[in-house]
Amino acid sequence: MFIIYLRFSENRSAAAEFMPAHNAWIARGFEDGIFQCVGSLTPEGGGAILATGESREEIEARINADPFVEHNVVLAEIAEVDVKKTTPALDVLKA
Repeated sequence: MFIIYLRFSENRSAAAEFMPAHNAWIARGFEDGIFQCVGSLTPEGGGAILATGESREEIEARINADPFVEHNVVLAEIAEVDVKKTTPALDVLKA
């Protein structure tokens, strides 16, 4: 499992301009079965994604294709977690 932090960067003011493309990128992540959860970092710190089902290299390529990352609206930090135990509802995170 990967936890991806998308923290606002120096071009944060361009977020509105790239929001539609960013939202389409998020939708593709869900359609592809890779993104399990997406949410906002509070207060106003950017976003976070839980992702499974791809290698680190594939996740890095996917994250680098985010219009927010491409246009320096956010900086991405990827943490890889070797999930050992979950509640039954979260077993998908072990993938």
